[in-house]
Amino acid sequence: MSDIVNVSYLAVGPEIILTLGAVAVLLVDVFRKPSPRVHAWIAGFTLALAGVVAGFQWTAEPSVSFSGMISIDRFGTLATFIILGVAALGLATAWGMVERLGRRGAESIVLVFMAAAGFQLMATSQNLMMIFLGLEIASLSLYVLAGISRERVQADEAALKYFLLGSFASAVFVYGVALTFAGTGHLSILDLRQFFATYVVLRPGVTLAAMAMLIIGLAFKVSAAPFHVWAPDAYQGSPAGIVGFMAAAAKVGAFAALARILIAGFPFYQDVWSDGLALLAAISITVGMIMAIAQTDLRRMLAYSSVAHAGFILTALLGGPGGLAAVWFYLAVYTVQLIGAFAVVSSVAGPMGAQSPLSDYTGLADRSPFLAGALALFMVAMSGVPLTSGFVAKFAAFASAWAAGYEWLVILAVLASVAGFFFYLRVIVLMYMQEPAVAEAPGAAPARFQAVGAVRWVLLIAIAVTLLFGIVPGPLLDLVRNALPL
Repeated sequence: MSDIVNVSYLAVGPEIILTLGAVAVLLVDVFRKPSPRVHAWIAGFTLALAGVVAGFQWTAEPSVSFSGMISIDRFGTLATFIILGVAALGLATAWGMVERLGRRGAESIVLVFMAAAGFQLMATSQNLMMIFLGLEIASLSLYVLAGISRERVQADEAALKYFLLGSFASAVFVYGVALTFAGTGHLSILDLRQFFATYVVLRPGVTLAAMAMLIIGLAFKVSAAPFHVWAPDAYQGSPAGIVGFMAAAAKVGAFAALARILIAGFPFYQDVWSDGLALLAAISITVGMIMAIAQTDLRRMLAYSSVAHAGFILTALLGGPGGLAAVWFYLAVYTVQLIGAFAVVSSVAGPMGAQSPLSDYTGLADRSPFLAGALALFMVAMSGVPLTSGFVAKFAAFASAWAAGYEWLVILAVLASVAGFFFYLRVIVLMYMQEPAVAEAPGAAPARFQAVGAVRWVLLIAIAVTLLFGIVPGPLLDLVRNALPL
């Protein structure tokens, strides 16, 4: 009974700090009109303090508070760590955008904080309605971030498409919540597990429909095919500086919620939802790889690559509780690679730029050896080349699915990975084996690019993570093995 009535502010500590940080940014901006450097100090302090509180959560005893709504467990805490890291790297990448937005720069920081808090709620909630609340807080923030530049029609188009399709996905998810309550009388994930352990459901049609709706609603957020149609336009049209955060944070929060719902709430239906996830993974991997090959814009290519990687993460989830370590490892390293890749895009296209045709990257090795080398590393890591963290992540995901009896999916995923190496290699060939694009002005030298300010540190961190956990993955694997839901 104490767990039911317990009020633990530690359980929502990171979210409270992010909210207070957002309020502080707005108040300082209204009353002091400071330079962006002041906002940078506030943002850095807020994220660091939230990380410290998450550290206390990691060492605390697992518990449930706020009438069973929020949990403290290492599953949710690990998601919080990753989301805070993604927010820090994403905000650093977007700092050029924050400065160019002027007075609206403070609003972009607030939206990043609110999106991070929403995704953290999704990861730590033990109630389906709380997960939906976190989903909406995060989604609304991302919709506004997609069109925050207001300078290009592509940004408005990206925001509108993201909003319309995201609203539909949210409706599907909340309908799944309603069906879950209709079939079981419970919204608590722990109560759902207890219900199915106690009762035998002779006609589980409503329950199966509810699971399908919940999976579809979250599959949209992770851009799994065929629920991915928003991703290419959103990636291409949104300001280059913020796309990495938008893509990476959504994957962490949505996959954390999906894993908690299915593994902790519906463990007795694992044979059913595993088959559904396997089909979803196969479609995502196939569609993502085939469509990525046909793209002529780097952002759209990364969007379809993200669809395929969502399929790889779903492949890891097929292992049930035993596959969670592979899921977390994949999310931890892939999100860093994704932000790193978009940091290069931001340096080439500009933090407010939209669209990134592959022709912009011809001869990049001559114009910026550091950016070209960083992007080449992220490309080979995403393709799964050994001695990179991407290889370890894919190997762990495939091993999880193979142990669960989905050998056909692993074979498909391996073949798709080999085929997908083509479009990753194409980017490297453009950068290193083709002449720079001809300058528009006669006699002028090709444009040169460089990673400036915080973007350089983001790239250095992403490079270190990609190489370190590819060569020595043990410490991170040991850490994520302990991240299990209540």
